[in-house]
Amino acid sequence: MRIRQYCLSLWMVFDPIYYFFTRLEHLKNAYGNKTVLRVRLTRYKGREMTLSDGTVIRRNDLLVKIHLHNVKLLRQIQRYDNELRRAKFIYKSVRDALPSIVQFINSQHARDEIRGVIGITMLHKGCGKLGFETRPISSSVYRHFKRSALLPIYYLSSSNKGWHKKPDPMYLLMSKESLKERYGKI
Repeated sequence: MRIRQYCLSLWMVFDPIYYFFTRLEHLKNAYGNKTVLRVRLTRYKGREMTLSDGTVIRRNDLLVKIHLHNVKLLRQIQRYDNELRRAKFIYKSVRDALPSIVQFINSQHARDEIRGVIGITMLHKGCGKLGFETRPISSSVYRHFKRSALLPIYYLSSSNKGWHKKPDPMYLLMSKESLKERYGKI
């Protein structure tokens, strides 16, 4: 537990630097409070994918890239002593932040060009209930890179101490139309 606190404190020091260099923006909810999501516009560089609603995501399509604000989230889930409570808290926090993505898209000059939302995570159980679709990362090099980058987050967020198999990182995707239907008008 002490090591976890130390790592989290160290991460809090470096998070503002990461935030600056990644050009992320904090999303705020309807009350003006920062949510657990940070976003930026990005051009998709992967293979073509067709989502369940028929939306096709192609190379160079404009997407909203979402990042969990991991330091904030990890500090908040420390009070929960089991995986189920932690998972419920993360699920609710993300669900409550998704309408803010609609507001973000509405504020963009290129809103008509935006095709959807994309993220990468190892914590993808339950994402379907939020409207996300998961897709494997096809490039093995990129998948291993993301796994290495996300593993510290996974360990800090998990109360499991064993060496059980870790989930592979996956793309999370949602079309702009699905986002609109579920979380507000665009």
